[in-house]
Order: sequence, then structure tokens, then C-alpha cells
Amino acid sequence: MPSATPLPLHPLHAMLLAFPVALFPGALLSDITYLNSAEMQWSNFSAWLITGALLFGALALLWALVSALRRRGGWIYPALLAAMWIAGLINAFQHSHDAWSSVGTMGLTLSIVSSVLALLAGWTGYSTLRAGSRA
Repeated sequence: MPSATPLPLHPLHAMLLAFPVALFPGALLSDITYLNSAEMQWSNFSAWLITGALLFGALALLWALVSALRRRGGWIYPALLAAMWIAGLINAFQHSHDAWSSVGTMGLTLSIVSSVLALLAGWTGYSTLRAGSRA
């Protein structure tokens, strides 16, 4: 019978997860700055931050899915990563619109959703790490 207790993240997986946890909230801050300043470069920063988060998020998601399929852990963490990635992809499409309308209410909302899901996935993933434990 598989254990309900998730196994600790592999150190490389933890490093991959660090990128979306940092980049999605960075894109959110960049969106807020754009909405306050109307300086187009902030929208460009957001698009690049979202792209980086999607790239590393896809690798972390793939790793989590393989681990879950091998019965090494539960499905909550991969589900959070998948939801984060899908919200981030929709956000990337939103940010690819005409620059002046790329952020707005929809872009900001998607950035908030992506950031919250990334932080929840990070919390869930990193909660398995303990001081002195071995991966």
C-alpha cells in the first residue's frame, strides 16, 4: 500500500520549482508597476518573467508527474503545478496581445492566480523538506 506521506523533493526538482515560485510573483509586481506607470517596458518584463516561469514550471511539472505515476507521492502537488502552468500559459497569451491592452484587468487577474498557485505549489512541494533530511 503506497504511503500517503509525500517523499522529499529531489534537490534538482527543488531548484526547478524555485523559478516559477519567484518569476510568477515577479510578473505580478511588474504588471502592477505597468498599471501605475503606463511604461511599456514593464509589460515586456512581465512577458519574459512569465515565459521563464512556464519553461521551468513545465520541467518541474514533468518531474512531479513522473514521481506521482511511480507512486512516490500524492496528486495534490502535481495538480497545483498543472493548474499553475495552465493559468500561466493563458496569462502568457494575454500578455502577447497589443501592448496597451495586454495587462489590464484580465492580465492582472491571471498574474494573481498564477502567483497564488505558484506559491501554493511551492509551499506544498517544499513542505516535504526538513533540516538534515536526505532526498
